Amino acid sequence: MSTIGWIIIAAAVVTYLTRIGGYLVLSQFERVHPRIEAGLNAVPAAVLTTLVAPAVMQGGPAEWLSISIAGLVALRGGLLSMFLVGAIVLVVARQFFA
Repeated sequence: MSTIGWIIIAAAVVTYLTRIGGYLVLSQFERVHPRIEAGLNAVPAAVLTTLVAPAVMQGGPAEWLSISIAGLVALRGGLLSMFLVGAIVLVVARQFFA
């Protein structure tokens, strides 16, 4: 097996251990403290922000329009609808603004 194959296997194992490790640690407690639960609930929003913020800050009108409309959809719809509408608006807007 090549070096790249071993790197991919090692990355998969480390990723799995990281994910299962958090579950195993939290499963040892009968009840999770409300502050820890609030912190864990904030993780998806923080990750999404770190992915979206650079594109918005360095983007142009197409990205700004897309994030604005996706934000409005997020107020009424779910995560999937927000993502789909934002992606579609971005693709269409790039055709007009590029």
